[in-house]
Amino acid sequence: MTAAAAVLHTLVTAVDAEKLGAYGVHVLVGTDEAQHRWRSDDRENLYSVSKGVCALAAGLAVDEHLIALDTTVAEALPGLELGAGVAAVTLRDLLTMASGIDFRWFADEPAPWPDLAQEMLRRPSRGAGSHFQYSDASTYVAMRMLGAVVGDVRDWLLPRLFAPLAIQNPQWHRCPLGHIVGGSGLELRTAELARIGRLLRDRGRWEGRQLVSAAWVDGMHTGWAGTGGDAPFDRYGLAVWAGPEQAWRLDGRYGQYVLVDTERDAVITITAHEEGNDHRLAELACAALRE
Repeated sequence: MTAAAAVLHTLVTAVDAEKLGAYGVHVLVGTDEAQHRWRSDDRENLYSVSKGVCALAAGLAVDEHLIALDTTVAEALPGLELGAGVAAVTLRDLLTMASGIDFRWFADEPAPWPDLAQEMLRRPSRGAGSHFQYSDASTYVAMRMLGAVVGDVRDWLLPRLFAPLAIQNPQWHRCPLGHIVGGSGLELRTAELARIGRLLRDRGRWEGRQLVSAAWVDGMHTGWAGTGGDAPFDRYGLAVWAGPEQAWRLDGRYGQYVLVDTERDAVITITAHEEGNDHRLAELACAALRE
């Protein structure tokens, strides 16, 4: 049994024993890979795992010198009304949930305003980089900043990220103005998401080609900031969470995960619909790597 197959067997056995609502799991250890499905590999809403793909989009644009992490809202979106202190909010602040703007909105909620970005940015900031507040709106505004320089973000990503990973015509939920929601709504199969997991584990390299710089991927999971919450949501990076254990992860509602364990040269990708105990899937994945 290969290393990946052994991890997979342990994980599947544990998921079945606890009757968790997993759809599929893909395990990569070194060059070994193995996968298991509980149902067909349909494209599913990745929820907040989408934020990690937004971070990769930003990294690609930074690599092409189209935008910088220190680009401000005022520079990227000059036509919008900005509340007190908001002009200093940067792309980095938005991707790390530290804009200081008190505006908590998620993609399953109504958006009754004509422009979601304008609604967020017209409110005051308590200080850019100073307060953590997790919100899909923050990533949405970050992608509006990116869209101001690249056009449609999803379309711009097609030749740069999706096509090299053989992800054909992915769909991303959009706001009434036509912009991608960003922080949620990207729909992929488990196997497709696993390719993004491999890209992250391999520091932006895919089949001999550097799609996004290694320094950018490293920066996504270094310099953790405290959130003021409890584990496993106590440390946040650039659209990723720390843990469990030594891993770091993309984390979406109902059990969508990309868990990267750099020390073990491993990544586990999970899609699921587990409403009661979704984070248990991440814990079991890390435990399976340990054995």
